[in-house]
Amino acid sequence: MAGQVTGIVGPNGAGKSTFLRTLFGDHAARRGSLRLGEEQYSPAHRRKWQARIGFMPQDNGSHGGLTALEVVLLGSIEHLSLRLNDVALRRAASVLDRLGMIDLSQRRVETLSGGQRQLVYFAQALMREPAVLLLDEPVSALDMRHQMLLMKQVREITRQRRIITIVVLHDLNLAASFADRLIMIHDGKAEVDGIPRDVLSSQLLERVYGVQTRLHYDPDGRPWVHVHDANEVHRAV
Repeated sequence: MAGQVTGIVGPNGAGKSTFLRTLFGDHAARRGSLRLGEEQYSPAHRRKWQARIGFMPQDNGSHGGLTALEVVLLGSIEHLSLRLNDVALRRAASVLDRLGMIDLSQRRVETLSGGQRQLVYFAQALMREPAVLLLDEPVSALDMRHQMLLMKQVREITRQRRIITIVVLHDLNLAASFADRLIMIHDGKAEVDGIPRDVLSSQLLERVYGVQTRLHYDPDGRPWVHVHDANEVHRAV
């Protein structure tokens, strides 16, 4: 839904990344169809479909030799000519500044830390001015502070621009804090879909993840997952 963040959660190998690649049009769906507004996806018009989507996959490639600013500018490559215009440069600089990365704009991307690169690729996805934002584990290499910074930006940008945002997250507590709704994927199918309080239950988490948990709730009703049986975690791993 426009203006909302949907979190995709589930164990390793459940099909979360495949789900995002299918939405982007890089993976063929076995059944069903994709529709955005009045437009329905077809392989013949894949580039037109993807032009409306900002996709940040897990593996973005190295882009060796390019600066952070140049990598961000690639996000609007459809609109770039052989000569960069001031509007594109200002937009790229503004996105980097919003993420606290402007001081690193002239650094070659391969010299950045893994977390810094993730922020650069998130900025690249935003440069497309997408109607849909697909983010595959965008916080996996970030420390706690930058996880919160990026997810706050995801939520604010989603609401300000009224876009559809779908983000894969492993941290259930982070997902419950920032997602308006969650989809739990297990063995390639959606187990449950709803608001975090309805999706996250001790019974479901034990069945899907093989761990015992306790659920706590903040004053707004957001659940907080606490794993309390270390032996169960050891056996599940």
